[in-house]
Amino acid sequence: MSRKKSKQKQKQRSKPSSQATILKGKLEVTRSGMGYVIVDNVAGDVLVKPADFMTALNGDTVRVKVIKENTRTGKKEGKITEVVTRKQTEFIGHLQLSANYAFFVPDTDKPMPDLFIPLSSTLGAKDKDRVVARLVKWDKDDKKPVGEIISIMQPEDENDAAMKELLAQAGFPLFFPDDVMEEAARLPEILSSEEIAKRKDCRDILTFTIDPVDAKDFDDAISVRKLNSGLYEIGVHIADVSYYVRPDTELDAEAYKRATSVYLPDRVNPMLPEKISNELCSLRPHEDKFTFSAIFQMTEKGDVKQYWLGKTVIHSDHRFTYEDAQEIIEKGEGPHQEEILLLNSIAQRIRKKRFSKGAINFSSQEVRFKLDEKGKPVGIVVKESKEAHQLIEEFMLLANRTVAENVSKLKINKKPVPFPYRVHDQPDEEKLAPFVAFAKKYGYHFDMSSAQGIAKSFNQMLEAAQGKPEQHVLEQLGIRTMAKAIYTSENIGHYGLAFEHYCHFTSPIRRYPDVLVHRVLESIIEDQPVLDKKMEEKCRHSSERERAAMECERAGNKYKQVEFMRDYLGETFEGVISGVAAFGFFVETILHKCEGMVSMLSLSEYDDFRLVESDYSLVGMRSGRKFRMGDKVWIRVVAANLEKRQLDYEWVLGPNGDEETTVRPAAKNRKQEKKTATAKTTRKKKTE
Repeated sequence: MSRKKSKQKQKQRSKPSSQATILKGKLEVTRSGMGYVIVDNVAGDVLVKPADFMTALNGDTVRVKVIKENTRTGKKEGKITEVVTRKQTEFIGHLQLSANYAFFVPDTDKPMPDLFIPLSSTLGAKDKDRVVARLVKWDKDDKKPVGEIISIMQPEDENDAAMKELLAQAGFPLFFPDDVMEEAARLPEILSSEEIAKRKDCRDILTFTIDPVDAKDFDDAISVRKLNSGLYEIGVHIADVSYYVRPDTELDAEAYKRATSVYLPDRVNPMLPEKISNELCSLRPHEDKFTFSAIFQMTEKGDVKQYWLGKTVIHSDHRFTYEDAQEIIEKGEGPHQEEILLLNSIAQRIRKKRFSKGAINFSSQEVRFKLDEKGKPVGIVVKESKEAHQLIEEFMLLANRTVAENVSKLKINKKPVPFPYRVHDQPDEEKLAPFVAFAKKYGYHFDMSSAQGIAKSFNQMLEAAQGKPEQHVLEQLGIRTMAKAIYTSENIGHYGLAFEHYCHFTSPIRRYPDVLVHRVLESIIEDQPVLDKKMEEKCRHSSERERAAMECERAGNKYKQVEFMRDYLGETFEGVISGVAAFGFFVETILHKCEGMVSMLSLSEYDDFRLVESDYSLVGMRSGRKFRMGDKVWIRVVAANLEKRQLDYEWVLGPNGDEETTVRPAAKNRKQEKKTATAKTTRKKKTE
């Protein structure tokens, strides 16, 4: 083919479309400054050059006009025509101040313009001060965006700056706008007698809350009484946030934007202003509160005979911490002991039934840091799920499931009511296969014939592994094989919980989908079902914000791990291999639960190690020495980089100068090793 023909063909492939395509997606800006718009359900990202960003910033949802497309490769190039929503409006950086003007220079590795700050909007900040700025205006024709300083960072408070930076980068506002705060301040503190008259009055029934010791936003309470029929009436009462946060208000818009509270080691970044989350809606003891309730009549064995859903007013008689309730369960004495013991007995029966129907029993450890007055970590606390936690968990699950079942029955014009279900897909067999092969090495076998068989196999494995060395690694890897739970209006059920219908109803103070659930349920109870055409879009947004919050929380914990381990540089600890990769392996210290990486570079002086994915291990090519996930090893802390939130370890021999039991010695002969492995496999097949 001649060069001329080749050029003509290339022009045809890349020529502009006569009808320009407009796509909606998320802009991701690389460190080099180039942008890519990622569009759901469209193959290939749209390349956008910096000159064509318009006013878009990294993470913004935008509309992009495709101006060039290669039909052979699918590569597209475009120009941004509109910023639909901004991911981030608050930024951390430095102020540049002169006599006549001020600029805010952001601390970011993603290119973005400086903000022009009117001198009246500097909040008294001085030149070179580290500050938080908010983007307030950026018209299409303006070269410079306009901002305002909303907070001045104290130079000595490194921790505060780090946590705020994590939140800002994840797109969570650090402060509530003035109009939102004004709207919250206008909300009435006294319950309306007219509204009370419309509700079921539960104030004379014994009611209490069980929450973490440091909680302030109590969004659920339990009531209990014995009925003349011999049944027990158990009420699950949830803060009625939707009574205060109405659609089409500034409060609602801000709550939707955030979609979730974010829990960092030293603070909560709330979805709602404290006036609502910690005062008006918090089910504090000895105060009347408006609630949305699921009230069950049930037997002592946990069988539900009937239920009622609706608006209530309650009065909490007592505030328990989880530790208080656990002590009553263990010792059999304390305030309201009969009711606590009864509820625990019923909850344990419900829990047992749930697992018998296929729910997967993954246990989890929660690690929290003890912090000093400046937020510096001084110790580690490992929290485990005990019966007091399970008591609350089971009744919340029951309420969530019941609400979802109730809504799912309703059809309008033969179509389901748009509703934010909480769904969890079945495991992907391809993703599950390497885990099943790995579990088999420990003697655990999986029934892969059905989703129910897989769930049953998981539970059998988890029960049999309790207290064994492999328990932690199998739990960790098992969770990783699972799909992620999301919000969607398409109800496919919840595999992990073995529920056909499920939603989030019980935490509207900290989760926006729960507010949506309350609104839909209220409209159904009033026989005026709301058909929200944007429900799926709201579900996607809530799922995305939930993921961002989880990543932010992980980053916050990682920061604290690095800050904590800085005091132990050069010291040696025992740990467990928590992950393997082609570039090294991760180790979590047993004493502190702090994870760092042993790089392949540091291992190279011992051997040439290669990743064996199917075995979750690194194997030395010459020695056969193996580092496998779940193995115990000894490490030395060699670096702690706060800026990168990164801990570097190096593998060392144990304190006695040996390799401990978990580092496998080299095989004397590779053929002999292979022969032995084959013989073992043959013997095993004969005995199965």
